[in-house]
Amino acid sequence: MSGKAGVWIDHRGAVIVALAENGEHLTHIASKVEKHLARGGDSPLKGTYEPLQVPSDDKRQRALTGELNDYYDLVIKAIRNYDSLLLLGPGEAKGELHKRLVKSKLNARVDAVETADKMTDPQIAAKVRAHFGLESQRN
Repeated sequence: MSGKAGVWIDHRGAVIVALAENGEHLTHIASKVEKHLARGGDSPLKGTYEPLQVPSDDKRQRALTGELNDYYDLVIKAIRNYDSLLLLGPGEAKGELHKRLVKSKLNARVDAVETADKMTDPQIAAKVRAHFGLESQRN
């Protein structure tokens, strides 16, 4: 598969818009990343408190990093065969994905990395079409 694609991504999910001769195709990838992991155990203000009941921060960070790695691997697998990519997103995820693409030597395919707020699927598709100069192409 070759062609152009755009990826809107944050830590909760990714929307991939693939542009092809026969139209555009949307793919959604949901993330299983739990960004704000809840700490277990009692609060020292509410009664008994044992530090051993609370998971250490480094353990929680390793779990988060592992989940993010799995998520980015799924996204990379979905966009691996496109010639040209546009990365969009509101936060850090687009930059983190770009770093992963550089690491896997797929960064030559990235045309641009742009900040974009929360968007609907049609807005994402329109932005990708406009970036690649295909405003008239529709599904």
